[in-house]
Amino acid sequence: MKAGLVVLCLGYVLSQFFRAFLAVLSLDLERDVGATPEDLAFASGLWFLVFAGMQIPVGWALDRIGPRLTAAVLLLIGGAGGAAVFAVATSPLHISLAMGLIGIGCSPVLMASYYIFAREYPPAKFATLAALMLGVGSVGNLVASYPTALAVELMGWRATMVGLAVISAATALGIWLSVHDPAKVESEHKGSVLDLLKEPALWLILPLMLVAYAPSAALRGLWAGPYLSDVFNLDTTQIGTATLFMGAAMIAGTFVYGPLDRLLGTRKWVIFGGNALGAATLAVLCLWIDDAVWVSVALLAVIGFLGASFPVIMAHGRAFVPSHLVGRGVTLLNLFGVGGVGIAQFATGRIHAATAQSGATAPYTAIFGFFAVTLAIGSVIYLFSRDSVD
Repeated sequence: MKAGLVVLCLGYVLSQFFRAFLAVLSLDLERDVGATPEDLAFASGLWFLVFAGMQIPVGWALDRIGPRLTAAVLLLIGGAGGAAVFAVATSPLHISLAMGLIGIGCSPVLMASYYIFAREYPPAKFATLAALMLGVGSVGNLVASYPTALAVELMGWRATMVGLAVISAATALGIWLSVHDPAKVESEHKGSVLDLLKEPALWLILPLMLVAYAPSAALRGLWAGPYLSDVFNLDTTQIGTATLFMGAAMIAGTFVYGPLDRLLGTRKWVIFGGNALGAATLAVLCLWIDDAVWVSVALLAVIGFLGASFPVIMAHGRAFVPSHLVGRGVTLLNLFGVGGVGIAQFATGRIHAATAQSGATAPYTAIFGFFAVTLAIGSVIYLFSRDSVD
């Protein structure tokens, strides 16, 4: 199982890469296929929404079929196939179709590992293991920054995508060969996602799950690129370097958040504190929108660091999920977390289009303000949730 988890982690590296690389390619895609920031926001949002929509069938498949077949087949067809479509794209529509396919391919990888953690390891270790997988897998976030900019500069974005298609296919094969399905849980209880939604404890966790990951994922995955280009005139390589800092901060935040619930004896206040500070940082970025490039890069890094509470929120919600529904439970939480990014990307694409004629900084002030307000609302609702530490 350890070898299988390593390969699943490689798959999650790809998942993190594919949700973040458009920020670095934004200038090249605009030049070569005519993709505007609004087009890329749509494509990015489609990745997240397709990924989120797949969580319902993925949850069913994890409980009924197992993580091995579920992850291997979807990553091969969607991940490798979508990257190949991206490599031959000639219009923004092709980019969107490719991103949708890639979203299908990436949808089971992290949840397959979380399913194994929930089945094979003590509940008290879930948050730490989940954060470890998220943190190590987030190396893909770093690869999607300066290294991708360098690869594109050396061999072009099309050849880079062909290479990623090959790597995705090889990783899918590795999952097929190395992952072993945990033993099935025999239970007289039947259930579905609807049964999970009858759990009142989840109602106050899901709204924060919907908005907590969106700011860091959306900014790192797309808006950091156009923002730094339009406001500070950075080129592709400079944007790659700036997003490298944000990606590194997101990884560091994941490792810091992971053990805090056990160290401090609370999940609720770890999660609330981090997200409240995240909302405040977004507000500061609105105020200092064009102050200095190093200030903006630093604030983006802080937003990435504070936005890494995903695995702890996942563990908080997991505590209220019965064992025979654990696959559906973790994927329901993931649906809200990733779906929130997709919804946010569609919303911010419209915000950008509506404010683009009001000056270079206006669209980004509106976008960052949108994230600050939604995160603050989610945090206030979460204040009424019930704490849990296994």
